Amino acid sequence: MSVDQDSCKHEIVYFGVTNLNYEKRTIGSVDTWRCVKCKKMFCEEKQLGIDSIVDYVGMPKINNDQKWSVLLCNLKRHKDKWKLVKIKKDDEISHECLGEKVVTLKVKDFKIEDDKHWNFLIENSINKAIEI
Repeated sequence: MSVDQDSCKHEIVYFGVTNLNYEKRTIGSVDTWRCVKCKKMFCEEKQLGIDSIVDYVGMPKINNDQKWSVLLCNLKRHKDKWKLVKIKKDDEISHECLGEKVVTLKVKDFKIEDDKHWNFLIENSINKAIEI
């Protein structure tokens, strides 16, 4: 029996973690929770060395047509190199690249199409370490 994600009164449990490694050391992680009823995923990024407080209370929200993804920027170094984002199957997203410059990245079938940026979906990387 399938439960509608929009009407579900979520019962969220911890599901797993994705560690991000850069030059063989962990620079951050993405914690993932999942509703036991409707299977909707909720994620939160943890960048090592950054202690900022998030601007929301409770689980981060995501639309049904979006997926959690890690966006990687080949132009940045170390811990600034990645960010947790919500992407749609065929869309565009904005990304602040190298200071104040904002670039628009095209997404096709949940993959970023750009030679200086790439991504991977969290749903395919639970309880794994990803070398970036």
